[in-house]
Parts: sequence; C-alpha cells; structure tokens
Amino acid sequence: MKFVAVTSCPTGIAHTYMAAESLEQAATAAGHEIVVETQGAGGSEPLDTSVIAEADAVIFANDVEVVAKERFAGKPLVTSGVKGAINNGPALIAQAEEAVKNAPVGAAVPAAAAAAAAGADTGPRLATKVSEGDSWGTKLRQWLMTGVSYLIPFVAAGGLLIALGFALNTIAQGDQGYLVTDQADAFRAGLAEGEVLFSATSLADWATLAFVIGQAAFGLIVPVLAGFIAFAMADRPGIAPGFVAGVVAGLVGAGFLGGIIGGLLAGGFVMWLKRVKLPFAFAGVWTVVVIPLVGSLVVGGLMILVLGQPIAALQEGLTNWLESLSGGSIILLGVILGLMMAFDMGGPVNKVAYFFGVASLTTSLEQGTEVGLQIMAAVMAAGMTPPLALALASTLRPNLFTPSEQQNGKPAWLLGASFITEGAIPFAASDPLRVIPSIMAGSALTGGLVMAFGSTLQAPHGGIFVVPFIGDPWLYLLAILAGMVLSAVLVIAAKSTKKAEHQLHDAEVGAGIPATV
Repeated sequence: MKFVAVTSCPTGIAHTYMAAESLEQAATAAGHEIVVETQGAGGSEPLDTSVIAEADAVIFANDVEVVAKERFAGKPLVTSGVKGAINNGPALIAQAEEAVKNAPVGAAVPAAAAAAAAGADTGPRLATKVSEGDSWGTKLRQWLMTGVSYLIPFVAAGGLLIALGFALNTIAQGDQGYLVTDQADAFRAGLAEGEVLFSATSLADWATLAFVIGQAAFGLIVPVLAGFIAFAMADRPGIAPGFVAGVVAGLVGAGFLGGIIGGLLAGGFVMWLKRVKLPFAFAGVWTVVVIPLVGSLVVGGLMILVLGQPIAALQEGLTNWLESLSGGSIILLGVILGLMMAFDMGGPVNKVAYFFGVASLTTSLEQGTEVGLQIMAAVMAAGMTPPLALALASTLRPNLFTPSEQQNGKPAWLLGASFITEGAIPFAASDPLRVIPSIMAGSALTGGLVMAFGSTLQAPHGGIFVVPFIGDPWLYLLAILAGMVLSAVLVIAAKSTKKAEHQLHDAEVGAGIPATV
C-alpha cells in the first residue's frame, strides 16, 4: 500500500521528526511505501498533490492542528498524537491497513480537488489540536504549548545574542565585560538622539550591538507568549488582544507569569466575543475591528488596573526567593529540576522545568543577578544527560539493547550534546520501568552538581555548542559526565538483571521445571 503522513508537535523540534522516522521504519518493515510531511519549527515542504492522490490512506501524528488538512479529504484517515507514532509506529501502520480495507468503494474524493473546493489555506498556521471532549487540563497544556512553540526562536535568538555581547565585551575589556549594560544604555540614548555610536573596528561596540539586539528580541518574548496563547484559544482574532496583554504585563513588571495569565484572559474573552452572532454583512467588521478593539481595551485595562500589580508582586516574590537560595537549598533545587527534565524527556513536566529556567535566566539578565544563570545551567545540563547516558550504555553493552535501540544510540550522542532530551524517548518507550528511573537519577545528580559548582549559563539553549557562554565550563562538563555515567551504569545493571531473569526462565523451562518468571 501507499501511505502519506503528517507529523507535528507543539515545539516542532524533535518529536515531529522522530514520529516521522518511526512511521517510515514501520511502513518499510510492513512492506508498504510512505511519504511523510513534517510540519516542524523550520516550516515544511508540502506533499505533492500527485503523491496524495496516489495514497491509499493518511496518517496524522499531531499534537497541533495539521496545516491545510483539506488536501487529504476523502482519504481513509488514522489519527494519533506524536508520541503514539514514536512509541508504536507499527500499530498506526496496521490501523491504516485496516482503514483502507474497510473504506467504502468509490467513496474517495481526489485530494487536490477537495482542497481546491474547500479553499485550503496552505499558508503558515498553528492552532492547537483541542477538541470539545478534551479535559480542561489537556486544553490548558495545549494552549500553553502553542505559545511556547512560537516563543522558542525569540528566546534562543535573544539569549544567545545577549550572551555573545557579554562574551565579546569580556574579551575586549577583561574583567570589565559586565559594563556592556552601561554601554548599551549609552547606545540606546544615542539612537534616541538620532546618533549611532558604533565603530566597526571596535570589539566593544560589536559587543554592545549584539547585546542591544538581544535585549530587543528578549523584550518580545512575553508579548509573543501571550499573543500566541490567545491565538491558540481563539484563532486569529485573539492575537491582537493577546499581544497587548503581553506588552502590558511587561509595563507593570508582571513578567512571564503575567504573560501567561494575560494570554489566557485575552483568549478566553475573545472566545466569548466570537459567540456573538451577527448578520453576514457585519461579520467581517466585527472580527477585524470590533473584537481586537474591545478585546485589547478590556484585557489591557484589567491587566493594568486589577491584575497587574498582584501578579508583579508574586513575580517579585519568586525572584527574591530564588536570590535567597544558597547552599543545600539551591542544590536541592538543582536535583528537583534534574528529575523533572528527565521524567518525560520533552513532555509537559520537562517543559515546566525548562521554562522556569528560561524565566529565571531572563530575570537575571535584566537585573544583573547570577542565581537565574545557575538555574538555566542546571536545567540544560540535566536535559543533556539522558540521551548521552543511553548512547553510552548502548555503546558499552550493545547486547542488552535491541537492534533498533542500538541504531538510536548513535544519533543520541548528537541529540544529547545539542540539549535535545527527546533523544532518550525510543529507549524509554521500549523499557520505561528500567530506563526512566535510571535517567532521572543521573539528571538529578547532574542538576545538583551544577548548582554545587556554581556554574552559570547565559544562553537558553545550544548544549555543548554554547560552552563559551558557560561559567566554570570544566566543572559543568564534569557534572554532565557524572550524571551520564551514573545513568548508564544503572541502565546496564537494570537490563542485565532482566536478561539474567530471562536466562533463568529459559533454563528452567528447558529442564522441565515449571516457569517461575
């Protein structure tokens, strides 16, 4: 049979492509052909209409809405989340086979014609995959993850540019590298007066330029987060009120927390406004003019007059608490963050820990404190450890792993080094009870050691490739190595016990002894 598939996850980084690979391997193993369209963070190359027309069935492995799904109208369809495809690709292929066999004869509609008839929109779009039957917890997670998916590029660009500014200025001025903040203030003052204070031959001026641009990108992250949370809830009419809520959250000092609450408030209010039924002649004006106007005024007003100051006080309290941590308290925080990073390897718990790190990093960069830089360092190191540990374990004792796991161990080296925790998922999916506790132990050790060593990180992502932005990099790498070795040893020990049990079972059965395992 011939299948086509579309994979898409909220962040569009790892799960999207891992799901595609799993489906391709499963289809090939079953003797079928499949072409997969990955709708990831870097965009996607749409499937050719002729490929869709020839397909016997369609598989959607998605956690966000498939772009231009009208193209596949009339085809037998199988749907799943991305983790379903990653963990059990053969089952989806089997479901697609059954869907083809059970499809009514002559019911298919040519996909290209169906798409044209439906006016399929093939432009960029990301609305969360939320259905009426989903629980509020599921809906909330999907709304938040849509905001996160748009936020990541701004965090990466802004954080790395700020870190680059510090690094270049340290090279230019030695211990006075922190003065880049003062230089940035002078640079912005010059811009306000119509004067660009920049010399192409000055390394310090290049540092200032990178720092100013990085801060500009960082200044957008709360509005982007709020805007696209609202977009996820209410589609395009929610964008303007959501962005306004995010900007206002920044004005009142409510930060990330204010952006989240403002985005949810904007999305909910616009969802309510969209329920108003108007004659067709007024519908366009209502959507394009009235909803953005009223939504921005109401949500912005609530953020300024009612919610802003309490949220800002809560944000300040959290910041003060983080700054007060020291000794055993901060080490314990590192251990907890490590456990969270490894628990679901890119899932909701992992993302909570990651964005706690990003929020702490943002606060530290804005206020010139270090504790947030330490938290970010612990989060990234703990997230790198699981794939590296499983790559090491599958290299040292390949006989304990399946051929597929041995193959997954090779890219896991690069995935771990790049801070893509999802590289551990194929191992955990096949043996969760042995793998997950083992990698959690290693990540907890890594997170605690990073905090104990006082290592810092001025970039929100990048793994081993942002070592120049890491304080005490050798101790940082030592913490990762320690956690990696611990997890690898625990995984090998757990799998060796499993293998010994099976060998005992086989020996007993061969000797005619009733099975005990």
